[in-house]
Amino acid sequence: MRFQVWSCAPALASRAPYRLRDGQQGEVEWLNRFLDAAWVRGLSACSVRAYAFALLNFLRWWWPRTRRQFPALTDATLLAYVRWQRAQSPAPSAPTINHRLAVVRGVYRFHCGQAIPPGPVHVRRPYTTRSPLGVGRPRRALAHLSVRAPRRMVVPLSPEQVRQFWQSLRTFRDLGLTALLLFNGLRAQEALQLTLEDLLVAEAQLRVRGKGNRARVLPLPPETLSLLQTYLRVERPLTNAPALFVVLKGPRRGQPLSPAGLRSLFRHHRRQSRVAPAHPHRFRHTFAADMVRAGIALPALMHLMGHAQIRTTMRYVHLAPQDVWREFTRVTQALRPRPVLPGPA
Repeated sequence: MRFQVWSCAPALASRAPYRLRDGQQGEVEWLNRFLDAAWVRGLSACSVRAYAFALLNFLRWWWPRTRRQFPALTDATLLAYVRWQRAQSPAPSAPTINHRLAVVRGVYRFHCGQAIPPGPVHVRRPYTTRSPLGVGRPRRALAHLSVRAPRRMVVPLSPEQVRQFWQSLRTFRDLGLTALLLFNGLRAQEALQLTLEDLLVAEAQLRVRGKGNRARVLPLPPETLSLLQTYLRVERPLTNAPALFVVLKGPRRGQPLSPAGLRSLFRHHRRQSRVAPAHPHRFRHTFAADMVRAGIALPALMHLMGHAQIRTTMRYVHLAPQDVWREFTRVTQALRPRPVLPGPA
């Protein structure tokens, strides 16, 4: 049986915008109820879509083996599921596998009200946890099955790479969009969700809706504000679409710029500028690295980037080797005078 993810637009208030269906166009009810619950809880359409495709992958593995509508899962089942994913070519990344496992555990907990039992194998590792303040008695717990993921380090773009990419841009829309990613650290989805009402010209500010529908107000540099005003005055087509960034030409002229359109835009300019690593998220990481090098306080950077926890901000922050050596030299010279080494006899 062939399962697929279907998009249902417009979505009802209690019906998720993405559904799982089988080959006869029938809905997979026990999974769609979980997606509906996630939608009612207020999760974004992007999150529900990620859940749907994670469950689609699991269902395509599970159904040919058992043909049961509701799985009797154990840790042995999840271990076999991980083994099957690792054998694929190309194999999914470790974060992708862990996300799929988390979604499957969420479905089981949603229907059964408890965690997946260990079964005939024991793959959970014990660990000790305390309260966030480090007080109270240590509590023993078991970590869920997961795949070890290597620490991901994204190298920010160099000034020369930014200059080359910037010179390939030809429209004020593309310049303003790239400026928001580079000088305000916006996520690509956040930039696409901006509306005309979010641009506060008089205050030189921008209202951004981030993950979890958390809103934040960011200051706009004068150069970025000038680019956006010129785009609105000269290039933006007359349209009723509330989106700030719209398609400038072609059959979709005047319609909101889609994620696929943004990817195509950056793919074109990567070829034009010959800057292969110039992806939208790389500009966001470049913004964070530049702010840290300039000495910004981490709580301020946390607000600018729209993070809910400071540890997320720390994952974006790292120092290049030349920064490490520069700081090492500065601190060691300030601590104490360097000892005079004896010369050769």
